[in-house]
Amino acid sequence: MNRPNPNEVFPNPNLPRLCFIKNVVKNPRIIIGDYTYYDDVDGADQFEKHVTHFYDFIGDKLIIGKFCAIAKGVEFVMNGANHRMDCATTYPFYIMGGDWGSAIAPVKGELPLKGDTIIGNDVWIGQNVTIMPGVHIGDGAIIGTNSVVAKDIPPYAIAVGNPCRVVRKRFDDELIEILLKLRWWDKSIEEIENLMPILSCSDLEKVKEELKTKI
Repeated sequence: MNRPNPNEVFPNPNLPRLCFIKNVVKNPRIIIGDYTYYDDVDGADQFEKHVTHFYDFIGDKLIIGKFCAIAKGVEFVMNGANHRMDCATTYPFYIMGGDWGSAIAPVKGELPLKGDTIIGNDVWIGQNVTIMPGVHIGDGAIIGTNSVVAKDIPPYAIAVGNPCRVVRKRFDDELIEILLKLRWWDKSIEEIENLMPILSCSDLEKVKEELKTKI
């Protein structure tokens, strides 16, 4: 079978705006699953530029699962963007150089760090979404265009806005539980290809009944 190669930068030569981003990121603290793509007509292979305030001395990670669809203009704001709020000023004198460079810099334990940013599998992130430090987005979630995600989003939720809030679940609880047990994205590519017809079916009762036989 002539299937897309997960190790190609641009899997479809006719769509150079789509990039399998695990093949272009260089920072080892950005971990991307197979088949996850970034869509950007102005440089899909420049995804890493959209991960900001990502400093080695902090050591946080951006982890994105498999089969995610990420639209143009996404911004992952990492922990280096946070300022201390427990002092009289939030201004970081110590990074400005000159004589100010001798100002007392906070130790890592004093910084308001939020941990790793983790995006699950089969997540769709709309255009111009900003994801703040330490956010966890569950498998199968959808994040609407222009949202600012500052809190965790559960699996198979649709969330929109600034601040981003869950507006509804994608499916009923039974189907969500089936999909989370199935974890189709972790199966072999041959198994996934066999599942494609039912995964692409909009008759959710049929989907539910057929997938029950697969878990």
